[in-house]
Amino acid sequence: MIKRFISRLLGSTARAPRKSRLQRIPASEHGLPRERISPCALKVTETLQQHGHAAFIVGGAVRDLLLDKTPKDFDVVTDATPEQIRALFRRAHIIGRRFRLVHVLCGNETVEVSTFRASAAGEQGEGAHVTDDTGRIVRDNVFGTQESDAERRDFTVNALYYDPGKEEIWDYRGGVQDIRNKVLRIIGDAGTRYREDPVRMLRAARFAAKLDFHIDETARAPMPELAELLANVPPSRLFDEMLKLMLSGHALRAVHQLRAEGLHYGVLPMLDKLLGDETGSRFLTAALHNTDLRIQAGKPVSPAFLFAALLWHEVLERQRAHLDAGENEMPALFAAMEEVLDKQREALAIPRRLDGTIKEIWSLQPRFAQRTGGRAWRLLAHPRFRAGYDFLLLRAESGEAAQDLADWWTQFQSADDALRANLIAGLAPAAAPRRRRRRKPSANRPVESPPAHD
Repeated sequence: MIKRFISRLLGSTARAPRKSRLQRIPASEHGLPRERISPCALKVTETLQQHGHAAFIVGGAVRDLLLDKTPKDFDVVTDATPEQIRALFRRAHIIGRRFRLVHVLCGNETVEVSTFRASAAGEQGEGAHVTDDTGRIVRDNVFGTQESDAERRDFTVNALYYDPGKEEIWDYRGGVQDIRNKVLRIIGDAGTRYREDPVRMLRAARFAAKLDFHIDETARAPMPELAELLANVPPSRLFDEMLKLMLSGHALRAVHQLRAEGLHYGVLPMLDKLLGDETGSRFLTAALHNTDLRIQAGKPVSPAFLFAALLWHEVLERQRAHLDAGENEMPALFAAMEEVLDKQREALAIPRRLDGTIKEIWSLQPRFAQRTGGRAWRLLAHPRFRAGYDFLLLRAESGEAAQDLADWWTQFQSADDALRANLIAGLAPAAAPRRRRRRKPSANRPVESPPAHD
């Protein structure tokens, strides 16, 4: 306690003062117009500034606007405390434990507002940040200055602050120049920053893929050695990060980036197996490519469908093991589904609410081959038919399922009832001529001679 008191009292002399590297870039140089900021984010920053607080648009929104991309959301950072923020807005509530944030609602839009945080070596002194044995920060709700807030952010391109009032960008770490150079650089010592939060390694892969940036060598170098720290991250947080990666619109490149950096072990360990198999590689490529196209076109994507695709070949492998043990096809499939989901949940907490849809997509696949009688009609009426059909198309595209089977279902679902009946009738094998059963001659009845051949 005495050491901590002395450290706080003499902190300014105990550490050499660090020269500020702040650049305040005017609108004439950065070209980011105020009109591209969301009205809700503008309202939040203006309200805070009118009440004497500093307030900036921060992070990914600034980065994306400089890249002429449309931000997914707008975050605000301020020197006001969460309680002060909440008091200024009618529709606002405080959330979070590790990081206390405020969500401000404007109609259907939500703006996340945070208070400037201290860096790991911040103003609050030793002990302000709590870490576990591996160096991962487990408690970090310490307020600081704007400069310390910039220091604690992960990458330079995310440490940018836009003041809508003055239309200036405040850049402490050269992030604007890194955006121009298309490079992803980590702030501080890479090994230390990854130990503080191993998810930063996954974020590096996601940002590199999404922004088409290359990862700076100093940021890449520790990744292979520290990748095992991902096992120490709560599975629910890993799931959230992987979902962001899969829904980034650049999932295919991001998955290859993960594998290249050795970050998929313990997160998606089936990738090595999947990409090493020719059919599996084609299937994964088709699934992720189609997902990227849908997102880029503004179409919805089902997380359940995505994870059904990622885990499908693992299910097939487990099913083969059950078949080899003498089980029938469907019981073997259901057993394999349970085993794969349970195993994956240990590393990546796929929510159980997705289980039902994932299993239905998988269990429909054998039924697509069963088209005779009323089976095709019943399958067409299934609530998950469309998801199952789309999955069948991926299997056909990769060569795992017959293309003519996928074509038949494409025609069947768009046909009228008469044509559907004909399509089903065309599947039935030609009926063999019935053989007349010859009656045995009775003892009192003579046997007739067969007719003579001409």
